[in-house]
Amino acid sequence: MTVSIDESTSLRQAREIADEVFFPAALAVDAADRVPISHLDLLAEHGFYGLAAPPEFNRLDLPSFPAVCRVIETLASGCLTTTFLWAQHHNAVMAAANTGNAELRAAWLEPLATGQRRAGLAIGAAVRPGPAALSATPVDGGFLFSGAAPWVSGWGLVDTIYVAARVSDDTLVFALVDAATSDTLTVEPLRMSAVNASSTVTVTFDNHFVPADRVANQMPLEAWRQRDPATLRFNGSLALGVADRAIELADEPRLRSQLDAVRDRLDSADPETMPAARAAASELALRASANLAVAAGSRAVLLDQHAQRLVREATFLLVFGSRPGIRDALHTTLTTSPGVA
Repeated sequence: MTVSIDESTSLRQAREIADEVFFPAALAVDAADRVPISHLDLLAEHGFYGLAAPPEFNRLDLPSFPAVCRVIETLASGCLTTTFLWAQHHNAVMAAANTGNAELRAAWLEPLATGQRRAGLAIGAAVRPGPAALSATPVDGGFLFSGAAPWVSGWGLVDTIYVAARVSDDTLVFALVDAATSDTLTVEPLRMSAVNASSTVTVTFDNHFVPADRVANQMPLEAWRQRDPATLRFNGSLALGVADRAIELADEPRLRSQLDAVRDRLDSADPETMPAARAAASELALRASANLAVAAGSRAVLLDQHAQRLVREATFLLVFGSRPGIRDALHTTLTTSPGVA
């Protein structure tokens, strides 16, 4: 018998964690410098670090990709900061699972899937249009990475970064790099208006040696760009989670039906329609949190109120992970008012 999403034990566990642990602490986390390690340990205890792992390392009973996305949405409804940080880990899990480097797979997959090892993410600097902000130079035994990777989250909470750097021939090199400062790897903390406890930094590489046994994959930049739109669904769940909590706190059924529709739109989107679906999710999070602020009245601006936190988080999600197609769709939505003739 097929297990439905709502009957999934793992989804029920995610809901319990979101409602009983994450949400009661969300305002404290929002004001803190770092996500509590106990939040991350709890996710590891229940197997959620293995969300993207192959079956032999995955103890979750999630029957489909929409079910996986629903877990992310549910956890984000409790604490976006924790979920944002944890979600980036799964890129390293998938890399270790799918690598042709047998030595890396054997050494890294199980520790990453169990949360014994925890990973951050630094891909954008190598794949964005124009010259690479993070380059890779082949040398004996591996590569030298040079340049800067902005927006690397989890510093001090992760021990590994899944990094992409670009060779001069536009080949991407993906590797697992130790999250530790050295003469060739330095960090600069960033202060953000939301999810600041994600411990986000800019990482600078100065001819930092990456040995070949840490390289998970290599591929042409163009090949990565062709498949990238299909990966955008994952992050849309973060916006749905923020919208869900704002809708619940405001007790607004009209927005609840819109949330269901936007979720269905994301689940059914193809690479061509996914950017617009992602934009719709971010726009709904903004409207839902703004509606909560209106419903809460003047108290919404106080720092002990969830309304102001959710508004800031929705603003963060307008710009986080926004490819050109998502930005274009958001510009169109946000600059077109149905109330103006």
